[in-house]
Amino acid sequence: MRHQEAIFAGFGGQGVLFAGQLLAYAGMSEGLHVTWIPSYGPEMRGGTANCTVILSEDEIGAPVISHPLSALVFNAPSMEKYAPLVKPGGLLLVNSSLIAARTAREDLRVVYIPASDIATELGNIRIANMVLLGAYVTVTGIVSLDSAKAQLDEHLSDRQRKWLQPNIEALDRGATLAR
Repeated sequence: MRHQEAIFAGFGGQGVLFAGQLLAYAGMSEGLHVTWIPSYGPEMRGGTANCTVILSEDEIGAPVISHPLSALVFNAPSMEKYAPLVKPGGLLLVNSSLIAARTAREDLRVVYIPASDIATELGNIRIANMVLLGAYVTVTGIVSLDSAKAQLDEHLSDRQRKWLQPNIEALDRGATLAR
């Protein structure tokens, strides 16, 4: 049975909510039951932002997650807050460009991805979210990378269309590094 619970966490402006929403859309496109719950501080850009996403073949009983199977952390404060909450045996995906610390937890699968560095190399720091999302879908297999790309194409705003190819490249780079 396919089932995944994830918290995406970082600063506002890092695309945390969009990455989680894109995962939710990809899950829906594959016929999964989905919840996506955003949360952000009043500061928006630069403030805290996180979202929880649950994807499952079965109906989802409760959309709230206190101990997720996975956490994708985009910055150091998010690492400090969410790494301890991941269930034993779960996945911690870390933007190692912005987080120098290593987790002491030995009961997790931890993947360090230099997402911000890769995004900068691809021309836009703001696509680090797609690097981490590409790694996440590859490691978990909850949805296909092709589904994520298709949903990106469908949900990228007209104003952001020029970033479609770099976003797709970012998904691919994250997937490659996660393998």
